[in-house]
Amino acid sequence: MFSIDTGNPVAVLRLEHGKVNAMDLPLCEALTQQLVLLATHPCRAMVIAGTGNSFSAGVDLVQLAQGGADYVSRFLPVMDAFFYALLTFPKPVVAAVNGHALAGGCIIAACCDHIVMAEGTGRVGVTELAVGVPYPMLPLEIVRARLSARDARDLIYSARTVLPAEALALGLVDETTPAAELMPRAMEAATRLMQIPAVSFALTKRAFVTPILARVEATTAIDADVKRAWQGDKVLSHVRAFLDKRAKR
Repeated sequence: MFSIDTGNPVAVLRLEHGKVNAMDLPLCEALTQQLVLLATHPCRAMVIAGTGNSFSAGVDLVQLAQGGADYVSRFLPVMDAFFYALLTFPKPVVAAVNGHALAGGCIIAACCDHIVMAEGTGRVGVTELAVGVPYPMLPLEIVRARLSARDARDLIYSARTVLPAEALALGLVDETTPAAELMPRAMEAATRLMQIPAVSFALTKRAFVTPILARVEATTAIDADVKRAWQGDKVLSHVRAFLDKRAKR
């Protein structure tokens, strides 16, 4: 599902889950467990990267459609736990976005402290509404924390994806680089951040994250409605229709 290299002060976690690193229940569980271990590991920072032409294409929609309401009810809390663990990870985390980072894949990147994206044809965006699924509150607030209010509404409602240059202009990524230099630049960014005293970095990161979590906590009723909708026939039918349309292309 992923590989982990902890031989250096900067740990490298590389997603290696199918063709597009789609997020499913086993992957999210395993990643959360790995983050718990790394939080107390001697490593001082982490880079998270993808493989091939995808960083991550987000939630595995096929499993969602096939598993139905029962799978969704088990998956959503696990996905939320993973995003929470990544967002609150006390050490510096840099995303090395090697290609497409869509929907949940974009959220993974947005959880990180610094995002480096490879130049080229990889696209990034929050495409949930194109699929027909509403946003759980934690992913929504993570996206909103990275963008202006206007740009957040535009990207969320339009579900459009953007190339690296526009992603940089919007603030969806922090820097772009030629693909061959992606990992060196990500490692350089992680090394720079880990020079900050660990306790000072952790407390400052906590200060950034706490308002995000407070907004989520204040919207528990909405979140409950969202999660019920994900399990309902209307949303699942939209997911299946999206998959059918994609299969016909």
